[in-house]
Amino acid sequence: MPRRTDFSALINGHTAVIEMINSGEAGVPALNQLLRVAQEALGAAGMAFVEFAPTGGRVIVATGTVEWALGHPLPVDDPDAVCLLSGPRVHQLDTGRLTGRLGTKLTGPARSQMVVSRAEIGGQIVGSLHALYPADEDQPCPDHQCVMAYVASCVAHLYGDQCGLPVHVDGPIVATLADGLAVVDREARVRLWNPAAAQITGQAVTDVLGQTVPFPLPPPGQALDHRLPDGRWLRVTSGELPGPGTLRVVTFRDITNQQQNVTDHDLFVAVTSHELRTPVTVIKGYADTLTDHWEALTDADRQLAARKIGQRANELARLVDRLLSSTAEAGPGGMPPAPYDLGDALRAAVTDLPAELRRRITLTAPVGLPRALGHRASLATVVTELCTNAAKYSPPASPITVTAGADGQTVSVRVTDQGIGIRPEHVERAFDQYWQGDSRDHRRLPGAGLGLFLVRRIVEQQNGWVSLRPKIGGGTVAEVRLPHG
Repeated sequence: MPRRTDFSALINGHTAVIEMINSGEAGVPALNQLLRVAQEALGAAGMAFVEFAPTGGRVIVATGTVEWALGHPLPVDDPDAVCLLSGPRVHQLDTGRLTGRLGTKLTGPARSQMVVSRAEIGGQIVGSLHALYPADEDQPCPDHQCVMAYVASCVAHLYGDQCGLPVHVDGPIVATLADGLAVVDREARVRLWNPAAAQITGQAVTDVLGQTVPFPLPPPGQALDHRLPDGRWLRVTSGELPGPGTLRVVTFRDITNQQQNVTDHDLFVAVTSHELRTPVTVIKGYADTLTDHWEALTDADRQLAARKIGQRANELARLVDRLLSSTAEAGPGGMPPAPYDLGDALRAAVTDLPAELRRRITLTAPVGLPRALGHRASLATVVTELCTNAAKYSPPASPITVTAGADGQTVSVRVTDQGIGIRPEHVERAFDQYWQGDSRDHRRLPGAGLGLFLVRRIVEQQNGWVSLRPKIGGGTVAEVRLPHG
């Protein structure tokens, strides 16, 4: 018997989502709540939204039985991406048609039915919405496709408002569809102002037509970089239009990220220099003390000096490894993945952590976990970076939990802290190279912004994925998913 839609639950739940948005809570929280409402109304086993950008897709919200897929990447050349981005905007398919990494995991031991609807803005795809129905239960009825199309349109509306979305690309999607374009006369008064120009500058066409263009113009055939009052940077080019009139066409685009990369690089060099200098200074100080005052020191003093030298040398070695890994492949040099005992690997990784950090960690690894498929040696790096990051952004001596688990498709490692948490709009930026979260005390929270960047590279090279999310009650949950062995 076909499964009917609970329209009452859909309307009531959607009203609550709208009130949530009107109160100022949009982005991922609103999107997550919208999917939970739709899942209940449609009677689906699980729902997911895949956000697409020119470089590929990633699951940014997942509920029900597919919650495990949160953070899963979907490259543009993956067969699943090709399938989801082609064909009718709304359709139903058998998961057996999906032959990529995600589809194989969704299918599992038995095929399921999936209703898919793309979310689009002006013909530009921003993502795809998915509702999953197990094959052995009641299947969706035709009106489910209509509801999915409606919900996908609501998601597209959230993207159009640009409140906390998109998650894993820099800058609003709509603003990057095209460069700004203007046509100006000999007095630099605006005669034409395209929609992208309005979005990039924040000035509507009605505000600028007949007015002087709101930034300096370079000579024809040249370009200049101009900083707007709000701190953003534009790269402006101009050229003369042929014809009897003296008109110029001006194009411009936002290059704030490029300018920020230069700033980030300078910051990285400065912070890295400081981090290198600190252990070197301590090592040299204790080494000089041992050399110059050996006879005057007690055995306890000598042991303390040797211990401090060893600790600082370990810090220095770890920092050098991170620097080298950030400019090279993070994987283990082409070695094939192999099954390994996740619990044993986690216990070994935690044992190797610095004593001060190790004392804060509680490890839970149930007996009988499926074996993980990947590179065991690299798990130590992943655990070290995630635990170090958790300690960095949480109060001293507060507990950190490391928990291993599994489901039908993957094994998982969760690192949970009780720290300052992470803002929803930063859950993807945190994995960018050189990027660091907000900190009121940069002396207490130093760093070069490499740890999470390396974690994602390592995990994705092993066909896994990693995600961050705020923890209810405060703190952050970092979760790594790896294939079964």
